[in-house]
Amino acid sequence: MDSRSQDTHVSDTPETSSRPGATKTTATPLTAALPDGLVARLAGAIVTGSHRQTYTLYAPFTGEPIGELPQSAPGDVQLAFEKARKAQAAWAARPVEERTAVLLRAHDLMLQRQAEILDIIQIENGKARLHAFEEIAELAQVCRYYARTAKSHLKPRRRAGVFPIATKTYEIRHPKGVVGIISPWNYPLALGAADAVPAFAAGNAVVSMPDMQTPLTALWARELFIEAGLPTDLWQVVVGEGPVIGPSVVDHADYVSFTGSTRTGRQVAQQAAYGLVGCSLELGGKNPMIVLEDADLDKAVEGAIRGCFASAGQLCVSIERLYVHHAVYQEFLERFVKRTRSLRLGAALDFSADVGSLTSKRQLETVRRHVEDARAKGAKVVAGGIARPDIGPYFFEPTILTGVHRDMLVYAEETFGPVVSVYPVKSAEDAILKANDTKYGLNASVWTRDIRRARALAERIKAGTVNVNEAYAAAYGSVDAPMGGMGDSGLGRRHGAEGILKFTEVQNVAIQRFVPFAPAFGLDARRWTRLLTTSLSLMKKLGKK
Repeated sequence: MDSRSQDTHVSDTPETSSRPGATKTTATPLTAALPDGLVARLAGAIVTGSHRQTYTLYAPFTGEPIGELPQSAPGDVQLAFEKARKAQAAWAARPVEERTAVLLRAHDLMLQRQAEILDIIQIENGKARLHAFEEIAELAQVCRYYARTAKSHLKPRRRAGVFPIATKTYEIRHPKGVVGIISPWNYPLALGAADAVPAFAAGNAVVSMPDMQTPLTALWARELFIEAGLPTDLWQVVVGEGPVIGPSVVDHADYVSFTGSTRTGRQVAQQAAYGLVGCSLELGGKNPMIVLEDADLDKAVEGAIRGCFASAGQLCVSIERLYVHHAVYQEFLERFVKRTRSLRLGAALDFSADVGSLTSKRQLETVRRHVEDARAKGAKVVAGGIARPDIGPYFFEPTILTGVHRDMLVYAEETFGPVVSVYPVKSAEDAILKANDTKYGLNASVWTRDIRRARALAERIKAGTVNVNEAYAAAYGSVDAPMGGMGDSGLGRRHGAEGILKFTEVQNVAIQRFVPFAPAFGLDARRWTRLLTTSLSLMKKLGKK
C-alpha cells in the first residue's frame, strides 16, 4: 500500500472511498508456467552475430527474470534483410491462394494453443488475461479476413483507357519486397504480428523489430506461422535498443510499418522519406469519450471501464478524456467511481483479475507524475491515485480525476496508463469542441440512444475511428474498415483494403490497339489535334470518364 493515507483522497461523491481488490498470487515463479526450453528455443530465432550481447528480460508482474536474450546489432539487421529478400521472390511467385492458406492454418493453430500465448503475453507485458485474449481475437480476425479477401484486393483491375476500345488499361499490384515492422510492447501480438499478415498475403517478406520487453510474443507468432507453412526465412526477427538498430531497419526496408510514440514516429517518417520508401505510422492519442444526456448510463459506465482501464490504460485507442453532459454528470460520475473501485487488480495467469500491471518503471513514473502534478494543481482524485507495490512493482490503481485544467500535464499529454479525466459539458456542441481540442486524432467514443444523432456527431470528431455506444472495440475489431490516426496520431491505415494495398507497388499497364497516340490516317498535326478536340468534347457529352 502506498504510504499516503486514505484521507488524502477528496471525492466528488458521497461514496466512502475504498481500495480496489487484489487477487492473490503464489510463490511459484511465473516462468514455471512456460514449457521447458521455450524461452531458449524462441530466443534462438533472433538474428545475431557471433559476438552477441545479451540482456535480461524481466516480468512486470513480479520483477523476476524471465531469461537471457541476445541482442541484434546493425550488421545483424542487414543479414536479416538479406535472408528475407532471398526468400521473398519465391514466396511472391506462389499463387495467392497458397499464401493465404497459411493464414487460415495459423488462425486455427493460434486458437488451439491460446493458453500458451496468453501466458507469454501476461508474463512479458503484465496485462490481465482478458485483455491478452483481445490480442488473440484481433490476430485471428486479421488472418481470416485477409485469407478470404486478399485475392480480391490484389487482383488486376481494368481501368478506363484514354481511347475507348482502342486503349486497354490494367492496374497491377506487386509486393513491395521486404517490409520492416517496428512494434511496441503494449499489444505485442496484435501489433507485432497483425501487420505482418497482410504483408505476407501480398507476397512480401518481413523483418520484425519487437520491443525488447516483449520479444517472446513476436517470436512465438513467427514459430506458429512457420508451422502453418510460412517459409522459415520469410519472417526474420531482430531485437535491440531502438536507437541502435531501429535506423537500420528503416534503411533496409522497402516499406516501414511503425507503431509507437509520436516523437519516434516523426523520426521514422523523416528517415523513410529520405530513403524514398513509404511508411505507415500509428502513434499517440489523447482519446475522448462523450456521454450525452440520453445515454444509457449503465452501458456507458461499463464502456468507460473498458475504454479507460483495459490493459491498464496502455492501449493506443484507450480513453483518457471523458466529457459528460451536465444533466447526467453527477449520476454518471458516482456510478463510474463506484464501478472503478470494485475492479480487481492482480498478477495471476488466469481470469481472476480485471486490471493488470503497467509494463515498466518508466510507465509507472509517467502515471505518477501526471497524477501528482494534477493533484498539486487542484485536481481531485475521486478514485485510485496511488501505486500498489503490495501487488507488484508496477501496479497503479485505476484512477479518475476531476477538476483538471490546461495547466496540468494530464490535460493534454498522453498518459498511457489507467488514468482518466472527467469533465462536465453544457451540450453536444460543447463536447465536440472539447473533444477536438487536441493535436491527436486516433479514437473517440459517443454514447447516446439516438443513433442518427450519434453518427452526425461522430463525423464531426477529428479522429480516425469513432465508436458509437462502444469505447474502441467496435471500430478496431471491424477489420474490413480502415483504422488509423489523424493529426499527431499518425499516417496511413491498417485493416481493410488499405491495410494490404499499402504493402504493394501499383503498376499501370496500358495496351494500345488499332490507332497510335499520334497523327494517323494521313492527317497532319493540325487536323489530328482538331479530331482529338472533337473526340474529347464528344466523350464529355457521352458521360465518359
